[in-house]
Amino acid sequence: MTDVVVYGATSGGVCAAVAAARAGAPVVLLEPGRHVGGMTSGGLGYTDVGDVRVVRGMAGELRTAIASWYGVAEGHFAGPEPRVAESIYLGWLDEAGVDVRFGAVLAGADVVDGVIGAVVLRDGSRVCGAVYVDASYEGDLLAAAGVPYAVGREDRSLYGERYAGRQELVPGRHTVPPLISPFAGDAAGESGGDVLPQLHDRPLAPVGAGDRGVMSYGYRVCLTQASDRVPFTRRDDYDEAHWELGRRIFDRWRRDGVDVRAGQLLGLERNLPGGKCDGNSIGPFSLSVLDGSAWSYPDAGPDERERLRLHHLHHAQDFLYFLSHDAAVPAAVRDEMLTWGYPADEFVDTDHLPHQLYVREARRMLGEYVLTEHDLLPAPRPQHDAVAMGSYHVDIREVQRTWRWVHEHPKPVGMVFTEGYLSVPVRPYPIPFRSIVPRYADCANLLVPVCLSASHVAFSSVRMEVQYQMLGHAAGLAAAQAASSGRPVQSIDVAVLQEKLRASGQVLAL
Repeated sequence: MTDVVVYGATSGGVCAAVAAARAGAPVVLLEPGRHVGGMTSGGLGYTDVGDVRVVRGMAGELRTAIASWYGVAEGHFAGPEPRVAESIYLGWLDEAGVDVRFGAVLAGADVVDGVIGAVVLRDGSRVCGAVYVDASYEGDLLAAAGVPYAVGREDRSLYGERYAGRQELVPGRHTVPPLISPFAGDAAGESGGDVLPQLHDRPLAPVGAGDRGVMSYGYRVCLTQASDRVPFTRRDDYDEAHWELGRRIFDRWRRDGVDVRAGQLLGLERNLPGGKCDGNSIGPFSLSVLDGSAWSYPDAGPDERERLRLHHLHHAQDFLYFLSHDAAVPAAVRDEMLTWGYPADEFVDTDHLPHQLYVREARRMLGEYVLTEHDLLPAPRPQHDAVAMGSYHVDIREVQRTWRWVHEHPKPVGMVFTEGYLSVPVRPYPIPFRSIVPRYADCANLLVPVCLSASHVAFSSVRMEVQYQMLGHAAGLAAAQAASSGRPVQSIDVAVLQEKLRASGQVLAL
């Protein structure tokens, strides 16, 4: 039996494991895959920071380590190359003496009277600890322990949040241009029929209503223009019909006189060291998969999750091939895309595509305190038990690409819409310890720094990697304290925790 068991070697999981080990606790880090770092080493090289003044503690330590690796000033690069991020994290884990176990896929948990006794892995083995940290993007351990959770958008009435629930269908950079027909055999959108691929063909909930819709998932791809780049190729199962929506969007832009560049679709700029690029989901047609398939992912079983992961991976591969080869894509876009490819030295064991699906949100624990929009907006709400600070704007990425009838003369016309995107600035706000622990009645020895207790709106601000790093730091120190004292995690001395966090650079207030 060990003191602390961390499930999920995401950024939050690595920081939790290292922080607990540095505090003197024996730690086991269980990772179902073969890599550490989650999205930080899995394609999201361009780091969304918010207010850099609050990005300290282990998040600041990572920024310093990146600068030292490249011999530049802190913040000179927006983030590291994926392989460098993983190398730094592996060095931390080794130096701290963390027992890292790969291929450790969760099958269940032994729980008696609200206390986890062991996690059970798919190979039948059991790992026992005094305190557990669920640092997975999915919240699988908290669910296995019977801790209640929420998934997707809540109704505005639940917490009285202005920005909750289904959003208005409004124009913007992330929605499609007008008059795009959703019907496969009817480009005019008048007669109906089969709906195109890449649409979420289901009735829309009323504006403001909860619908359990989660932000779209996708893959953030690392690209390069280096001479040894790996070119975009056509998969054997590439489906021409799957990209008809893209052809219609490009045709609409052409008729409207819109000059489209590849960089507007992927953010193609050398924003990483080594002349590399973190390809992002920008605009209405992107790496994000908007057909609603992500909605079922949080509660899906292993086989269905793997099917969904491959669906998203193949979308990324085929999207890059489509942009660089399809005749309906403007020649300028195709030509620019052909100057890019996958870096030969990144993701070498996964065919140069990232090892991590970008799960923007999955489960969210219903813990001691639910962080909501009111804690962020219009002004930060004080928290006596703050253990980190968030500062990134409310960033709800597109939830679905759907369609509806629009009443145009002389008869209704079917049009495609992208729904859900929202961006609202916030000031730096404290995140309470109570939001990373379950309610005492639900579980007494679990901390959750990633799928923390927050509403959909509040979570959309917290969900950035630097904030997971800071919350993982706090969870690791709290786990070590709970293990050494024998107390439930809800009953540790938070003042002592805060003192230790401040001593290691964490900012708890401005």
